[in-house]
Amino acid sequence: METPASPESRSVPGHGVEGHPSTGVAEASLVARLRQGEEDAFETVVREYGGRLLTVARCFLRNEEDARDAVQEAFLSAFRALPTFEESSRLSTWLHRIVVNASLMRLRSRKRKAEESIEDLLPRFVEDGHQAEPSAQWEASAETLLVRAETRALVRRSIDRLPETHRTVLLMRDIEELSTEECARLLGVTENAVKIRLHRARQALRGLLDPHLRRAVTS
Repeated sequence: METPASPESRSVPGHGVEGHPSTGVAEASLVARLRQGEEDAFETVVREYGGRLLTVARCFLRNEEDARDAVQEAFLSAFRALPTFEESSRLSTWLHRIVVNASLMRLRSRKRKAEESIEDLLPRFVEDGHQAEPSAQWEASAETLLVRAETRALVRRSIDRLPETHRTVLLMRDIEELSTEECARLLGVTENAVKIRLHRARQALRGLLDPHLRRAVTS
């Protein structure tokens, strides 16, 4: 099954594959055709959703071959699970959750390497509890920065610098907009562990971006 190449850019955070133009009626018709085993319906799903799903897998896996394999596995899982698909659900959202899960499974199956500590990326505090180097105000929100072409690559590179366990939680919560409960279930950890990792990941990402994105301050 050939997965189409995806544009490098992505829609705003959290949209997953929701940018697809199909209406709910069109999706319902497509699902009906899939259940009837129509070959062109399967081809339509791969063509219309494959690029977006590949972008999601790339974010998690950071390896083109692994990302494409994860998308292939996601499609196969989805097609096998069609009898369980709920008519009230969006096909795009359902596929999105499946490819996230396929990517996480691939991450777990990788040979574990010692992960760099996130401590060096976190802000440092003085004895009175204040940051040693206070962050300046940014010119725009993180969402706006991700949409801007000139800063998108910087944000992605900074996210990629985070240790895998923290990067994964950040992607799941802030980019894919999964709930804390769902993240905990998929990762096999407690909800409290998800919250702690997310907090530390956000702190570290802020520290990485701050020198580049802070507002110029005139004295």
